[in-house]
Amino acid sequence: MSDISAAALRGAVDLSSLRNRPTAPTNPASAPDASAPAAGGFILDVTDETFGQVLELSRTVPVVVDLWAEWCGPCKQLSPILEKVVTELDGRVVLAKVDVDANPQLAQSFKAQSIPMVVALLAGQPVPMFTGAVPEEQVRQVFDQLLQLAAQNGVTDSVGGAGDAEADAEPAEAPMPPLHAEAYAAIEQGDFAAAIAAYEKALAENPRDEDARAGLGQVRLLDRVQGVDLQQARATAADNPTDLAAQFVVADLDVSGGHVEDAFGRLLDLFADAPTEERTTIRERLVELFGLVGADDARVVAARNRLSSLLF
Repeated sequence: MSDISAAALRGAVDLSSLRNRPTAPTNPASAPDASAPAAGGFILDVTDETFGQVLELSRTVPVVVDLWAEWCGPCKQLSPILEKVVTELDGRVVLAKVDVDANPQLAQSFKAQSIPMVVALLAGQPVPMFTGAVPEEQVRQVFDQLLQLAAQNGVTDSVGGAGDAEADAEPAEAPMPPLHAEAYAAIEQGDFAAAIAAYEKALAENPRDEDARAGLGQVRLLDRVQGVDLQQARATAADNPTDLAAQFVVADLDVSGGHVEDAFGRLLDLFADAPTEERTTIRERLVELFGLVGADDARVVAARNRLSSLLF
């Protein structure tokens, strides 16, 4: 999972063809209005034709796009969590659900190579959240980051009358720590080295800063996969099965693409056959990736158990 940043998707997602697309005629009695979610629900089923309305809505309210399919098992784990969290936020965020099978243009625009894929929209701009099923605790953490980023960009309205009054009565959120803000600004500029330095400084000042620790791991992953050609990386790894660097690159790409089990399996197989002097390096990379995915994730638990059996 990565810190959310509009810069991370810049150039990767092209929504221009959907921005001003005319809405197909619908039956007003049966079709939901994408610009006005039902009170108490804040959840929309969005199509290729209605997505332009969602882009406009995102200029005032953060919109979270859930790209899913009926056949996708992880989608059925993640979607209820997203719906629960959005409902609890009571209009501060809208959830737009996209069936990729029924809406191929949206799937293509978001370059959804694997699902579930979750992307936010702020002021019409895509902001990455995560790919693959993740635990509820991590979903809430990323939503908190989204709301902070939305506030920084002035996207602070809400939908539904009741939620507006309650939101107005809530105290303002505490400002982001300066070094965290510095890291976020660097990520926005695509300067991952500066973001890493800011998070490392935050950890040096407070070794118990878990948000900085998580952010550091996420930015390091972004930095490692930036500009890497997936097909070339896989070919290199296949040709060099014992080369740690080559295997690490593919594992990083798999985690960033949501193929967590593939990444863990690759590194655990590598660990099992590695000479003693290389095992520490492989174990450290596994532990780092475990931290990105989350200690409570079933895939991490299974991988930790296998690692323990290999160690002892």
